[in-house]
Amino acid sequence: MSPLELALAYMACFYGEVPLEKMRDLLADDLEFRGPLFEFDSAKAYFDSLMSDPPINVRYEVQEAYEKGNSVCLIYSFMKPNVETTMAQQFEFYEGRIKRIQLIFDSKVFG
Repeated sequence: MSPLELALAYMACFYGEVPLEKMRDLLADDLEFRGPLFEFDSAKAYFDSLMSDPPINVRYEVQEAYEKGNSVCLIYSFMKPNVETTMAQQFEFYEGRIKRIQLIFDSKVFG
């Protein structure tokens, strides 16, 4: 899969289009995740967190997608009951797996 295809496969897992369990195969063991609410330094920690509190009743709509080398940036609308905001997510890939994720959004909408 291309980096963009991998990023979209990750999104499909996160947003329930395919089983969340399939995401684990997309992540490098030493995944680094950074976001406004959470940070993780391994795929196991990130995935275990998602499995213990999976995303429910969430949707997204990609507005823009950019791919350059081993990097992809998705800008999308995030929606769940009573919350709608724009998010940007940058993915970096190494050997066909997601190595780094940077998630950016205004966390005040969840307050």
